[in-house]
Amino acid sequence: MYAAGMASNELRPVVKLRSTAGTGYTYVTRKNRRNDPDRLHLRKYDPVVRRHVLFREER
Repeated sequence: MYAAGMASNELRPVVKLRSTAGTGYTYVTRKNRRNDPDRLHLRKYDPVVRRHVLFREER
């Protein structure tokens, strides 16, 4: 393996984004810890309620 892979995993962790609509729907994405040190929140599409809602990062 190469050493750059180890550093990239620490800088860009995999995070789960859970819907705030209470449907339990999640997205899985990677975030840059240097640019977003606090919890991520994005408006994304929730197919269960069929509209865009706020998704918050959970650990």
